[in-house]
Amino acid sequence: MRRKIRSEEQEADVDMTPMLDIVFIMLIFFIVTTSFVKESAIVIDRPSKIESPDTKLNKTVLIKVSELDDINFGGRDILVDAVQANVEVALSNNPEVVFLVKIAKKAGLGVLIKIVDQVRLAGVNKISVSHL
Repeated sequence: MRRKIRSEEQEADVDMTPMLDIVFIMLIFFIVTTSFVKESAIVIDRPSKIESPDTKLNKTVLIKVSELDDINFGGRDILVDAVQANVEVALSNNPEVVFLVKIAKKAGLGVLIKIVDQVRLAGVNKISVSHL
């Protein structure tokens, strides 16, 4: 039995030209047959910059907690035990007031829990919490 040794010259070459022609023809076909739909825009009614009486009543009281666990309630520094009394005063002035607690990322969570407990003891169930 003789084995035929193939040389590099005898290897079969695959001609890629017909495949490229078919790919380009398909690309042209899909581009021509594609239907483009124009998207309709949604019109949004933006509120005016003039505050309505409703937004003036809905004040937000900001409670900040610094990295050193210092509490700032509406611009004043207070202790944790004084949060409930300050919340009750704010509620007596405006029952529609909203409370927002902003806490530093490095502040202790124990202080946040104490503040939320004090606000809930004052009778507020909805409290927003965010990072500084």
